[in-house]
Amino acid sequence: MQQTQQTQQTQQTQQLVLVTGGSGLVGSALRSVSGPELKYKFIFMSSRDCDLSDYDATLRYFRRIAPHAVIHLAAAVGGLFKNMRCKVDMFETNVRINMNVLRACHESGVSKVMSCLSTCIFPDEKTKSGEINETMLHAGPPHASNDAYAYAKRMLEVQSRCYREQHGRNYVCVIPTNIYGPHDNFNLDDAHVIPALIHKCYLAKRDGVPLVVAGSGTPLRQFIYSRDLALLLIWTLEHYDAATDGDAGAGAGTLILSVDPADEINIAEVVRHIAYAIGLDNDIVYDTAQPDGQFKKTADNAKFKRLYGRDAPFAFTPIRRGIRETVQWFVENYNDARK
Repeated sequence: MQQTQQTQQTQQTQQLVLVTGGSGLVGSALRSVSGPELKYKFIFMSSRDCDLSDYDATLRYFRRIAPHAVIHLAAAVGGLFKNMRCKVDMFETNVRINMNVLRACHESGVSKVMSCLSTCIFPDEKTKSGEINETMLHAGPPHASNDAYAYAKRMLEVQSRCYREQHGRNYVCVIPTNIYGPHDNFNLDDAHVIPALIHKCYLAKRDGVPLVVAGSGTPLRQFIYSRDLALLLIWTLEHYDAATDGDAGAGAGTLILSVDPADEINIAEVVRHIAYAIGLDNDIVYDTAQPDGQFKKTADNAKFKRLYGRDAPFAFTPIRRGIRETVQWFVENYNDARK
């Protein structure tokens, strides 16, 4: 009885947090780790709830919900080939959504917004020369393969900074590295690398044919499991804002969320982990006629580790275990998974 009363009191004092893109990969992970014991109550919105490309509809929705804070995840996203094929859509749709969300947050009095960017927005030359960090965001053009999406996401950082400077809003950005996990989009053409490879590997085993991997398998990536990112978003919501950032200039209000650079692995190793998890014994063929995209974009997570605390560092899920759990989810939910 006493525990029930304490739970009810906690729920009554919880701060309301609206999550845009709430039915996607990261939103689903947030749903899995949220609960009545947290100081936040999450509302997960999807495109069925509101068309974020329509400003009037967005403003009405935000005023009706009246959230204390917003985690902005909604975006038009895709893998390498979608970014190369649909540049106008990737740019215009994302710019429209981001402008509407932040403007509606300001007009409806939202005190804190945390928007999700991507490491693909960093300058291509910086990714080639060493580790990238928060201060380098606008220090040159992004890679041509995803420049439209990258520039749209860069403008989200600029818009957040403008609201801080002109209106004193606590609008910040986080930059996770490559995210993967259950509830992802496993489309063979438009998905990111891990879900697309999981789907291809599943079909290769089912049909008894070789697994054909686009590219050479040599590009390097840092991957973060979606559940880990969800936990870090909750931590960031509570502990990170521009006022306590420590960076007075470039990079202020922006935080990379990433595994260590030493945990970067190449795509061929990812393929081996997926093949092992699925139980694939077929041949694996690398189609080197297909583009690799950026060779690497190694993210420096020193700022995150300093703010999180080195005495009790965050325990990231090893990629082999994360892939195994993602594969298991995909196999068990094959008929209903997005693909």
